[in-house]
Amino acid sequence: MSWQQYNVVHRGEPHTVVGDVQVWPGLESPQLGNSRDLLVYLPPSYWQRQARRYPVLYMHDGQNLFDELTSFAGEWRVDETMEALAREGIEAIVVGVPNSGTTRIDEYTPYRDGRHGGGKGDAYLRFLLETVKPLVDRSFRTDTSRAATGLMGSSLGGLISLYGFFFLPEQFGFVGAMSPALWFARGRLLREIGRRPPILGRIYLDTGTAEGAEPAKMEAWHRTLLSRSSTLAGELYELLVAKGYRPGHDISYVEEQDAAHNESFWAARLPGAMRFLLGER
Repeated sequence: MSWQQYNVVHRGEPHTVVGDVQVWPGLESPQLGNSRDLLVYLPPSYWQRQARRYPVLYMHDGQNLFDELTSFAGEWRVDETMEALAREGIEAIVVGVPNSGTTRIDEYTPYRDGRHGGGKGDAYLRFLLETVKPLVDRSFRTDTSRAATGLMGSSLGGLISLYGFFFLPEQFGFVGAMSPALWFARGRLLREIGRRPPILGRIYLDTGTAEGAEPAKMEAWHRTLLSRSSTLAGELYELLVAKGYRPGHDISYVEEQDAAHNESFWAARLPGAMRFLLGER
């Protein structure tokens, strides 16, 4: 098995990927007992600057990051965003880890929820650290330091990103959580973060004021939970500031007016998030 260019793997198929995105097909996970393709975006200077090592951002829901054709409800435009930011001097390797479909809730949640199940988040993070990260580090010129290794996701992907940052502090030095599903397991993660000491690193956190204003086909209980997530994101920000995180330096919080809980809003907020997490201080 070896890395293949995205346009080779998808030869003859329409796609919206730009830049250098590579694929490792069917990566097996002994931690989870399943497999998935792994996607890696390489920055524009990667093949020219042979001595440079790059920070690495591990992003969940990999199907939605680069290609409109594989996305669930629109792509994040990570590739287009990173290509544009490279012109500002902001570059990183982005690893897209697709979700596993029907077991997504299990993998992105560290606890069980009485209504929704879940609880395999620790196994998922072991998959990232024991299988995905070693493969990426062997294959590409990565900066393997904690400070240069981050997690990012939205909704439940934001939840597991925050959990990884706060509960595996020796591994991850920055985190991006867009519209994190802090309602899961009755807000347990928020309470547990409150009991933990501050963790050195950068935190990007956001939400929209219309998180619950989703299509009418969504059940009322789900819209209620999304609305609750918006409130909890603000509570987490206030909690972290009270712990000593400095706004604009250690933590960035964005509350976007009239923004709903979907990929188009996350894509629009992504450039600012990347500038904060990857930019110089």
